[in-house]
Amino acid sequence: MILEQERQAVVDACHTMQDQGLTVGTAGNVSIRVDDLVVISPSAVPYDELTAADIGVHRLDGSPVEARYKPSSELPLHLSVYHSSDVVAITHNHAPASTALGLVVDEVPCSHYYSAMFEGTVRVAAYAEFGTDGLALNVMDALRDRHAALMANHGAITTGPSIDKALSLLPYLEYICEVHLRAMSTGRTIKILDDQQMADAVQGVAGYSPKSVDSEN
Repeated sequence: MILEQERQAVVDACHTMQDQGLTVGTAGNVSIRVDDLVVISPSAVPYDELTAADIGVHRLDGSPVEARYKPSSELPLHLSVYHSSDVVAITHNHAPASTALGLVVDEVPCSHYYSAMFEGTVRVAAYAEFGTDGLALNVMDALRDRHAALMANHGAITTGPSIDKALSLLPYLEYICEVHLRAMSTGRTIKILDDQQMADAVQGVAGYSPKSVDSEN
């Protein structure tokens, strides 16, 4: 079995998303790029039943190399991101707060300095039907110079130079969305960090893993 380590990493990431309540049922998907190949979770296979052998390997044109199941319906989205950037891993989830916030805003303002982990405001990609080229184009635009995006009426996506990095961003994305939703529910004016404050925050978190951000200097 080729790319066994990467395929197992996709299984582990799917389990993590499920364990942290970041997805529901078989929703969501995870992929890793290795040179000209992409390993990606299959469509409609319960996460509890996934094994490394269930994770398909596809070429960057989408053709299968070693895949026992149909790939995630979002394979076109993953491939488009890989074609347009140098990211190595992608996670996509349907967590409640990020999905809900994507229904009512066009971007997540910098109401918490954790936004610096995503290089600033998190954009909301315009709605398009799942699995379509239209969705892929909308998400690529929203991801421009960012590590995450929300998808209107759908969910969220994070990217990274490794699967561990992309996955580690998901709970922080969910957190800033939850915080902003709660602030909006008060009806009061929300304090937003200005450009200089955000620039300082970006510099402050540079080189830190999400775990180290928790320790707040």
